[in-house]
Amino acid sequence: MNLKQVLDQQISQVLSDISGEPSCKALVNQSKSVQFGDYQANGVMALAKRLKLNPKQLAEQVNNKLDLSDFAERIEVAGPGFINISISDKFLTQQLNLLNRNQLVRKSENTQTVIIDYSSPNLAKEMHVGHLRGTIIGDAIARTFEWMGHHLIRQNHFGDWGTQFGMLITYMLEQEGDVKSELSNLETFYRAAKTRFDNDPDFASRSRENVVKLQSGDEQCLQLWKSFIDISIQHCHELYRKLNITLTEKDVVPESFYNNKLAGVIETLDKNGLLTDSDGARCVFLDEFKNKEGDVLPTIVQKSDGGYLYATTDLAGIEHRCRTLKADRILYVVDARQGLHFQQVFSVAKLAGLADEHCSLEHLSYGTMMGKDGKPFKTRSGDTIKLIDLIEEGIQRAYTLVESKNPNLSDTEKQQIANVVGVSAIKYADLSKNRNSDYIFDWDSMLSFEGNTAPYLLYAYARIRSIFRRAQLDSDAKYQIDIKSPEEKVLALKLLQFTEVVEALLIDCYPNQLCLYLYELAGNFMNFYEACPVLKSEGELLQSRLGLCQLTALTLKQGLSLLGIETLDKM
Repeated sequence: MNLKQVLDQQISQVLSDISGEPSCKALVNQSKSVQFGDYQANGVMALAKRLKLNPKQLAEQVNNKLDLSDFAERIEVAGPGFINISISDKFLTQQLNLLNRNQLVRKSENTQTVIIDYSSPNLAKEMHVGHLRGTIIGDAIARTFEWMGHHLIRQNHFGDWGTQFGMLITYMLEQEGDVKSELSNLETFYRAAKTRFDNDPDFASRSRENVVKLQSGDEQCLQLWKSFIDISIQHCHELYRKLNITLTEKDVVPESFYNNKLAGVIETLDKNGLLTDSDGARCVFLDEFKNKEGDVLPTIVQKSDGGYLYATTDLAGIEHRCRTLKADRILYVVDARQGLHFQQVFSVAKLAGLADEHCSLEHLSYGTMMGKDGKPFKTRSGDTIKLIDLIEEGIQRAYTLVESKNPNLSDTEKQQIANVVGVSAIKYADLSKNRNSDYIFDWDSMLSFEGNTAPYLLYAYARIRSIFRRAQLDSDAKYQIDIKSPEEKVLALKLLQFTEVVEALLIDCYPNQLCLYLYELAGNFMNFYEACPVLKSEGELLQSRLGLCQLTALTLKQGLSLLGIETLDKM
């Protein structure tokens, strides 16, 4: 339980005692976080309004009943009925010294099985910038759940079935070269096949025939199909390694995995009386989903030719994840434009009993990466940017930056730093934005050493590490902390807030909250470092300030690790 939760609990109990209401927890949850020495309890005013009491008088009653001698050095009623609690230096000192340097945050007590579906690139095509957000946002959320002790299952849903594979198989059969050689550039091969499909009716007809052959188990088609899959997955995982993404090949759950479950989904929907025939297609109509004209929108689960759709596969996926994998929460990190699709699928799944009531289905949507022109980020010629090209450009720009700032480093050191800074800058620029918002991709701002950027945080961490290195001190030793100055207190409060921020991320799944916290922590440290000389101190004061430096470095490192960002000891 973090400090805010402890204070919330204390105040909600007092409010319940005074009002006679069984629980005032919801009111107290409006309270502000513990920061800058004060905790502000706002629940008093809401309760006073409900009970038709004077807020200030009710706040005084609460103040008289509160026993916070273990936490606070001062409690006062302010304004129309706020209760401001100033956390004591003694309590902060005690809590910081109790922190486990190897853990920092107490792991979740009520662990859950959490499945997170993210990345989901298109097979037989190279990953492009459109795949970046879902991949890195999903990975940060997955890392956090896993670190906090939950049973985390990653799922990378690859589309590996359908007309596009008939098209690719048909084009490959026309080529005379080796499969690996032909697929050395997936994007070029896909475009050539797509051009044939769009412009040659005979080719398109043969492609559809090969889809049927593939689905019927034709040996040659299956062999070529598997080649496309294997090479595509290899390309994806090369990029995952470069981006420090935790997805592995065992996390791949392709669309074809659900093929033998689709007919069962239709049968379940039919048994529950949810299916309606519409122009030969089988649909579910739910009154809660209507267009602007007021017409009910269908969730189509089977086409007139008997084929299945994305909705059918997603329903099968929900049933498998809920029933077989025993998920408590299923999180889909997918583009915001798929919002209606997931709303419909989730509603149908619950109505049909494909998902248990206790299982939470959540669409974690994200916006679009935009260019400076305010349009989706593309090359000057209007083409989609390959993800590998974006990563390599980021590393090259970072190398130029490192060379200008620290030319005395060896080429090996410059390249190592550039690799970390380039990739981190791309990832952090995205993660630091609210995932629901579009954002402007700007190399200059993301590689800046000022503001809420990866280089700023990496430099803050490296600066702390240099303190121990210069003084030849053991950065892993246990240093006893004793809070004295205002700057130390602000830094201490921010360090203790780490638990609260991580727990909030598990609830709402917004990595930008963690980014903001790390940025503020780095700023608090810089203020502390300027006001409180570390290596010029002696004795217990030196030990205490080294302890604050150590905890700040550990928190920055762990926080960045949850975001999938490596740290550097030297920049």
